[in-house]
Amino acid sequence: MKILIATVTVVMLSAGNIFAEDVIVLPAKNGNVEFHHKKHQEMLKTCMPCHEKKPGKIEVFGKDFAHKTCKGCHEERKAGPTKCPDCHKK
Repeated sequence: MKILIATVTVVMLSAGNIFAEDVIVLPAKNGNVEFHHKKHQEMLKTCMPCHEKKPGKIEVFGKDFAHKTCKGCHEERKAGPTKCPDCHKK
């Protein structure tokens, strides 16, 4: 029984990783932003930096969230784009 519960738990937790889109295009006035979800999942190995409670759609996602969370993470890690034209492609 414990093995069954553990297996179901692992499957449920990894379901978000299996079904998540690889490249998400975020429309923006300054040019669309391509977000490579799978690349970030593999690199971070956790959903918590972006998804505060659980995997799934980020309800408060928008310009302010992206600039604070995404750009802030890139600046903190000294990796990834931090300048406007690096993310926004026209």
